[in-house]
Amino acid sequence: MTADFYPLRVLLVAVAGWANREQQRTIEYLVEENRVLKEHFGGRRLRLTDDQRRRLAAKGKRLGRKLLNRVATIVTPDTIMRWHRRLIAAKWTFPASRCGRRGVMTEIRRLIVRMARENSTWGYSRIQGELNDLGHRVGRTTVSRILKAEGIKPAPDRPSSWRTFLKAHWGQIAATDFFTTEVWTPRGLVTIYTLFVIDLKTRRVHIAGSTSYSDGAFMNQVARNLTDVVDGFLGSHGYLLCDRDSKFSAAFRATLESAGADVVLTPHRAPNCNAFAERFVRSIKAECLGRMVFFGTSSLRRAVAEYAAHYNRERPHQGIGNVRIQQGPRLASPAGGVRCDERLGGLLKHYRRAA
Repeated sequence: MTADFYPLRVLLVAVAGWANREQQRTIEYLVEENRVLKEHFGGRRLRLTDDQRRRLAAKGKRLGRKLLNRVATIVTPDTIMRWHRRLIAAKWTFPASRCGRRGVMTEIRRLIVRMARENSTWGYSRIQGELNDLGHRVGRTTVSRILKAEGIKPAPDRPSSWRTFLKAHWGQIAATDFFTTEVWTPRGLVTIYTLFVIDLKTRRVHIAGSTSYSDGAFMNQVARNLTDVVDGFLGSHGYLLCDRDSKFSAAFRATLESAGADVVLTPHRAPNCNAFAERFVRSIKAECLGRMVFFGTSSLRRAVAEYAAHYNRERPHQGIGNVRIQQGPRLASPAGGVRCDERLGGLLKHYRRAA
């Protein structure tokens, strides 16, 4: 019976030897490939991730140091064993619990500061109640401490912001300002002052007038035109923002206030408080006036009037949702051809569907 199994044993030994040789060739090839890759990197240190270190440490532990010395080419056997020891140490390392009172979360701190800045009349208890409704249980003293650290005063002494004031009276506020343009005349270059008024809610602009010398008579006439009971631009506005320029004289302000429009003066050297008017000046300068040369005041008045019409009727405005101030009728289907309407010889353009 032993003789019958002898050929089978020989066959198994041959197969095992062949498989061993194949494995040895594969290992030799992979080792040589790793050496080539290491030479390709030029001796630079490989940056391995934690997951890669974990995988190499697990495999290297099974091989042992003797076999690792033969096959390891990327890292040394000592490095792999050190990684393995770190894995064991990390397994038995538990996060330490911090003693003491838990600090206020960053999100809650931001909410407290935001509520105080956006609501000038809210005290510590009011903010505490609002946070409670949002699911944050914070003590009143914590609210007080956070606001004092941010330099925010208590409610009675906390000034209201311009943003809050503007939103509260948005539909009744207009702003006014001047912009200057240099015009060629028989006397040479003359500076022309143009006064405009802008409605803050709709962004609609009204050109009040242009003059080379804004004296009291000019400003008083402008004030009467703006407050006219029939077609005055300020007829539905209760407030007018303007800077402290001497052109806005006491007589000018008195005329407006007698008609029911309170004049609000911005702080000294604070153009951001009249940002909408400043933005219109930038637009008309960049899109129109800065690209033209004017000979005589009539050409300037024509250009300003054309731009104001383009601004109010044709130009989309990002501040109001990227739409036009005066919306025209919309076509039921966008299948018609596209037409380009031009102003000032093509300097101002807008596109629309042909009816």
